[in-house]
Amino acid sequence: MALVGEASTKDKAERTTAQIEADIARTRTQLAQTLDELAVRVHPTTVVAQAKAKALASVEQKAGRAYVAASGAVEQAKAQFTDEKGRPRKERIVPAALVGVGVLLLVASVRKRRRG
Repeated sequence: MALVGEASTKDKAERTTAQIEADIARTRTQLAQTLDELAVRVHPTTVVAQAKAKALASVEQKAGRAYVAASGAVEQAKAQFTDEKGRPRKERIVPAALVGVGVLLLVASVRKRRRG
């Protein structure tokens, strides 16, 4: 019974010079392709493009989260001023409007004092 190691040694011994040269050429081609790929990966343009893409993805993710949070806040505020059927709740809208008008009058008064 022949061992696997013995068979591969026998196969290597039977290889011709042309086969060995073809293996060397194939290995050189593979090595050149690997080096070219590495050169592209570490090229400053590639590194900058990857950094930009990563930063853009991060900004888009944060903007999406902010949109969801703002949307939820708007829905909560809307729920404070409408009933279950979507009709306005006057008992909450009128006081809020009065507070808003008061704040506007206060701001206008402060500006008028600064100018005059």
